[in-house]
Amino acid sequence: MRFKYLEPATIKEAISLLAEYDGRAKVIAGGTDMMVLIRNKTLKPEYVIDITNIPGLNCIDRDYKGLKIGALTTIRDIEKSEVIRQHYPIISQAAVKLGSIAIRNVATIGGNLCNAVPSADTAQPLVALSARTKIIGLDGERVLPIEEFTIGVSKTALKTGELLVELQIPVPPLGTRGVYLKYTRTSVDLGMVGVAIVMTVEDGDVCRDVKIVCSAVAPTPMRARKAEEVGGGLHADIGE
Repeated sequence: MRFKYLEPATIKEAISLLAEYDGRAKVIAGGTDMMVLIRNKTLKPEYVIDITNIPGLNCIDRDYKGLKIGALTTIRDIEKSEVIRQHYPIISQAAVKLGSIAIRNVATIGGNLCNAVPSADTAQPLVALSARTKIIGLDGERVLPIEEFTIGVSKTALKTGELLVELQIPVPPLGTRGVYLKYTRTSVDLGMVGVAIVMTVEDGDVCRDVKIVCSAVAPTPMRARKAEEVGGGLHADIGE
């Protein structure tokens, strides 16, 4: 499979190329999924736009507003981040379950989300944490709830000439707890089913604001809303 390789140095250059080659170009960062698809001839782009070296897209920053993760941040960096382990442990739990260490060293969170595979591990915890996506395009930037980012199998809400640049996760309410569980054949396989559960525990053991998000059971991350309603107000003894 032959394609033209392009390596923009800035976000502006990248989105210009995406707009110019609309429908004929694919963005690559870690490339753990895309290169397999290209080798198998499942994906046949005319242009491959490598955004790996664009500055400012590989970061983990926390302040009083919450957490920001750049789209080029590797899954391994997320897994090892002490900030994420301490304040957003469910994201770390999901990161460590994604493939092997070799894959996590290369794969990026932006790539994992933009591939929009139903069994992807990062989307569910982010939906449960009410995360938002920061997107930049020719018309400027916009912020979209991550629950609205994936619209189908391998389909996202990105428009022509748009690029996912950042994940924004708000500060969880005091008493928030979460867990990510995944059922699979081996530790490096795609999950047969996964579930992220986030809730706020009040008055010692009363569950509030329960969010349950499942993977690999629908084309997009699926909220188990009836189960969430049942879970709200229950008494529980849970850890992080």
